[in-house]
Amino acid sequence: MILVVTFYKFVSLPDFAEKQSILLSYCQAQEVKGTILLAKEGINGTIAGLRDRVDSVLSFLRSDPRLADLEHKESYTDTPPFERMKVRLKSEIVTLGLPEVDPNQQVGTYISPQDWNDLISDPEVTVIDTRNDYEVDIGTFQRAQNPQTETFRQFPDYVQKHLDPSKHKKVALFCTGGIRCEKASSFLLAQGFEQVYHLKGGILKYLEEVPTEESLWSGECFVFDERVAVRHNLEEGTYEKCVSCGHPISESDKASPKYELGISCSYCFDSLTEDKRLRMQQKQRQLELAKKKAEEALTPKSNHQRSAQG
Repeated sequence: MILVVTFYKFVSLPDFAEKQSILLSYCQAQEVKGTILLAKEGINGTIAGLRDRVDSVLSFLRSDPRLADLEHKESYTDTPPFERMKVRLKSEIVTLGLPEVDPNQQVGTYISPQDWNDLISDPEVTVIDTRNDYEVDIGTFQRAQNPQTETFRQFPDYVQKHLDPSKHKKVALFCTGGIRCEKASSFLLAQGFEQVYHLKGGILKYLEEVPTEESLWSGECFVFDERVAVRHNLEEGTYEKCVSCGHPISESDKASPKYELGISCSYCFDSLTEDKRLRMQQKQRQLELAKKKAEEALTPKSNHQRSAQG
């Protein structure tokens, strides 16, 4: 089994650029793969590998006193979720587009997964899913509002148009692992919202710790790796990903006449340019040819074939 670990921490890292090559080399030496983002405001990552190798990377990260209390979440998968290791430098570890919003200065009130149900069941609480529309499509919490954003950068505009500090006295936010809510809650507090709450550890921690029979979550949770989605107990979900647009697709989505393996799905069919369609078709043909050759190489040859070649 392959261990998948996600983590983030908002902390001042003025020397973040200097850490890039050292961290990349260490991860590669441990044969750990995934993506780690570094910025002046902190670190954000998802990595995967053998348990002892991933533990070694986490220990290496925590050897920096500023990351000594770095928290992480774990899940398992049978197949490698990443093809390579990347350590990228960013202006933000989660992009809101407002550098003045600083979770190191202020954030909302953390709510544990065990207390989350009571909070979002309160009719006086406005519950908001801070994720993007394609993520919300496959699963969300009961009573949650969908901002219908395509990127997190659009969240401030949604707040300006649909929320009012004088009317929405209590606001509860949630996201995949908790990182977007750190910035979203910091932004709301700066806009004058007084009681802002967010789910500690995000949806992933909730699905890990809250029993299915007590859950107020419906559907699956989109994740940013080859698993595509997870369910309760962080078991791998049922969705695949459209190669062309990246939207999660279900078995019923595949029944659409607009779905073509490796080329399009109902979410991108109408906007797909002819040039991209041709490129995707060519790529799919190459993949199918490579797969066929690999299968032929693994197929035992008959005695007749061996004698003919010998």
